[in-house]
Amino acid sequence: MEVRQLRYFVAVAEELHFGRAAERLHVAQPAVSQQVGRLERELGVRLLERTSRRVALTGDGRRLLDEVRAALSAVDRVRAVAADLAAGRAGVLRVGTTPGTGPRLYRAAAKLRADVPDLALTLVDGTIAAHVAALRAGELDIALVRGAVGARDLQAREVWRDPLQVLLPSAHPAARAPAVPITALADLTLRLPDRGSDPALQDALQTACRAAGIVPSTGRPVRSLEDAAVEIGMSEGDATIVCGCGDAPMPGVAVRPLAPLVEVSGLLLAPPSTAPACMDALVAALA
Repeated sequence: MEVRQLRYFVAVAEELHFGRAAERLHVAQPAVSQQVGRLERELGVRLLERTSRRVALTGDGRRLLDEVRAALSAVDRVRAVAADLAAGRAGVLRVGTTPGTGPRLYRAAAKLRADVPDLALTLVDGTIAAHVAALRAGELDIALVRGAVGARDLQAREVWRDPLQVLLPSAHPAARAPAVPITALADLTLRLPDRGSDPALQDALQTACRAAGIVPSTGRPVRSLEDAAVEIGMSEGDATIVCGCGDAPMPGVAVRPLAPLVEVSGLLLAPPSTAPACMDALVAALA
C-alpha cells in the first residue's frame, strides 16, 4: 500500500469523479484509476462503484474513508516533525492559548521538562475557530480552549474545570462577602470580552442569569484584563467575569466566585495524529 494510493482514493471520494480528482492531483486520469484499483485489490474490498454516469462510495469505502484521512494526517505530521528536526526546531511545542491559561501552562511546562529538558513553548493567542484552523493546517501542536468544540476531526480531552468569578471594585458592597450571588449581577454593569474570544464563558453566564431571572446591564467590552481591572477599580459599579483568575490582579479590585458555583470545562485539542501516549502525558501535565 502506497501513500499516493490513499491520496488518490480520498480525492476521488471527495470529488466523486475521476477526471476532477486527476485535475486536483495534477496527474493523468488513467493513473488515478489504476492506483485506486490497486488499492482495492490490496485491501480486498471494493471502495467505489463505477458506472459510465457516476462514481459513488460503497459502504466499505465510506467506512474506510475516515481511517484513510487519519492515516494521511499522520503521514503529514511525520513530515512536518521531520522538517522541524531538519530546521533545528526540535523541542518546540506550539500552543494555542485562551485567556487565563497562562499559570496552568507554566506549571505544565515545568512537568514536561522533566522528560524533555530542552522543551520550549511557542504561545499563540486567538479565537477557538482560529486555533481549530491552525491545528488542521499543522500550524499548532495543541490548543487549550474552554467549552464544547464542534471539530470531530480533532482529538479533544476535558482536562480541567474553571469557576466563573466576578472581578469588581473592592469597595463595592458585593465584594464584602466570600461569594457574589448571581442575582447581585443585576446591580453591576458587566464588561465582557467579545463573544468570539470566549464563547463558553458567555454561554455559561447567560444560562446562569436566565436561571436566576436577571438580565444584567452591559458596558464596553473588555480587550485587556489588566486595563479593564484599572478602570473597574476606579468605578462605582463596573465588573467583569473571568475564568479561574485566582487572586485579584491589582489593588482596588476584588475577585469573588459566583454563588451558586458556575463552571466551564477546559479542553486540550490536538490533531488526530497525536499519539495516545503523548495525549496522556499532556493531560497529566495540564491537569
